[in-house]
Amino acid sequence: MPAAYLPTPASPVWHLGAIPVRAYALCMVVGVVAGLWLTGRRYRRAGYRPRVILDVATIAVPVGVLGARLYSLATNSDRYFGAGRDWTDALRVWDGGMGVAGAVAAGALAAWVYCRRTGIEIGPVALAAVPALAVAQAISVWGNWFSQELYGRPSGLPWAVAISPQHRVGGYQAFATFQPLFLYESLFDVLIAVGLGLAIRKYLLSGGQAFALYAALWAVGGAVIESLRIDYSTRMFGLRINIVAMAVVLILACSYLVALRRQRLMRVAIQRADPPAAQRALRPRSSRATSGNIDIAASDDQRDNAPGSLPGMRL
Repeated sequence: MPAAYLPTPASPVWHLGAIPVRAYALCMVVGVVAGLWLTGRRYRRAGYRPRVILDVATIAVPVGVLGARLYSLATNSDRYFGAGRDWTDALRVWDGGMGVAGAVAAGALAAWVYCRRTGIEIGPVALAAVPALAVAQAISVWGNWFSQELYGRPSGLPWAVAISPQHRVGGYQAFATFQPLFLYESLFDVLIAVGLGLAIRKYLLSGGQAFALYAALWAVGGAVIESLRIDYSTRMFGLRINIVAMAVVLILACSYLVALRRQRLMRVAIQRADPPAAQRALRPRSSRATSGNIDIAASDDQRDNAPGSLPGMRL
């Protein structure tokens, strides 16, 4: 074991009297609260009522939690329904196994439906929420430190994390410290949040562009983290199923961004080919109009004082 390392938390559960407080669930709650606070703050600074964010969250957050669990059940079914497993573990969301992809997809869809039905403009909500989503994820992922789930290969680095024997992957019992993938993911999420905040201000992104950019960046980072994991995972096409899911998200996000760019280029081309009538030059009916058409020079004073011309108008 290296001289310096991240220690394993003594227990994933604390007790406040007779009330158990589970660290994994607490990290999730703190992440959600921080994300909602930051979203409301950004929404208010844009000139909107922050109460709207709370209204949207009452629908999006529960649906997001449900989506996270369903995604985990779909991609790791053997963990809950395999031989010797207790299916009731599928209901124990406080013990881990929450898929971020399912949470974001389900929560975003619920928010979009709610905004459509209530007449709320979804664009400003998305612009306020996108950086906050990354912040919430950066906090929530620390729950894996307590559950000892998200780690990579053995490592002797000073920031390697100690994993207790009962949580070590088979074949790695002789090693004590491993790559802290939850730490890497948390730092990457912070970078995404900062980068998206700057990009939204600098490039005046729309809500759809910002969300698609977030999805693309998150998919790239998530795929890298998944490729470093050593625990068992269901595979598809020879890849971990989460990597396949990240690839799908990346393709959809990039396709959306490309489609938006093409629409914008087509719109600009149409505007240049057929400028609005209000932008076309107007020529007054005057005795000097003919000279202007055939490039006969006339001074500004002559044009202004010409009979029948309007003051200040140029030919």
